[in-house]
Amino acid sequence: MTEPVLKIDDLHVRFPLGRSLMDRLQGRPGRVVSALNGVTLELFRGETLGVVGESGCGKSTLARALVRLNTPSSGTILHEGRDIFVRPEISYHRRVQMMFQDPHSSLNPRMTCGQILAEALTVHRMCNPDRVPARIAELLELVRLPQDAAGKLPHQFSGGQRQRIAIARALSVEPEILVADELVSALDVSVQAQVVNLLLDLQQRLGLTILFVAHDLRLVRHVSNRVAVIYLGRIVEIGDSESVFRMPVHPYSRALLSAAPSLNPDERGKADRLQGELPSPLNIPSGCPFHLRCPLATERCKLERPALRPVAGRGEVACHLSEEIANAQ
Repeated sequence: MTEPVLKIDDLHVRFPLGRSLMDRLQGRPGRVVSALNGVTLELFRGETLGVVGESGCGKSTLARALVRLNTPSSGTILHEGRDIFVRPEISYHRRVQMMFQDPHSSLNPRMTCGQILAEALTVHRMCNPDRVPARIAELLELVRLPQDAAGKLPHQFSGGQRQRIAIARALSVEPEILVADELVSALDVSVQAQVVNLLLDLQQRLGLTILFVAHDLRLVRHVSNRVAVIYLGRIVEIGDSESVFRMPVHPYSRALLSAAPSLNPDERGKADRLQGELPSPLNIPSGCPFHLRCPLATERCKLERPALRPVAGRGEVACHLSEEIANAQ
């Protein structure tokens, strides 16, 4: 595989909550939310990497860190060998663009579609001022919106059309990497398919690299070349999309994928249900963070945190029992 375009190494992101009155009276330090706890990841040029996990596991925090909206507490993010928080390229924000979950709140309600696109083109000096209207027309055509959309305000569009405007805005600065954070979760199922198929078509035409964050496992399987499963701010399994979905190794991956709805009536009632609730990121369990909910947990799992390591033919897995599980499949 080619050299990674983005390389994340041991990334930690923590959000201090400050000290409450009771903390001050009892002399305790303020509480800290541990959103990411040592994420190591590579993103290769031209691929789509899906990131899945339960709500609150750190998917959006990771996405926002890649576009410098969240500052890491430790660890590095390298873009073509440069640390984006120490020596970022001037063009980094143009080359790496993010598309947010809610297309309504991410667009300025007082600006027309044309003004939104013109602002991006002007700020980044993507073309001469006299060519801006023509470039806006090209972008609208690219995302399959009518030309009269340029004169309309965001509230005059449907949710799917607003998301197309968000995609057009991201593409207006000719990025290399798109970070899609729950891009279609706020849309109807029929509209989701249209937006996702548009995104895949644009990826092929423009050679884009995509980090696709979502909780819809069927959608992630459809769009991704590789999949990373994240739990309590740590990647527990990463590998080829078909391998992970067909034969997941980590017990969390297996339960997560087993719980996805299936059209096969023979599979009903056979899901490996996740037990208990996701632990609070204010108090990460010792050892393997998943051991409190894992049916295979041993004494070692309670004491020793497993490292992400290769499993023959299955990608990388952070589980002490990964070889035994893989061999049993």
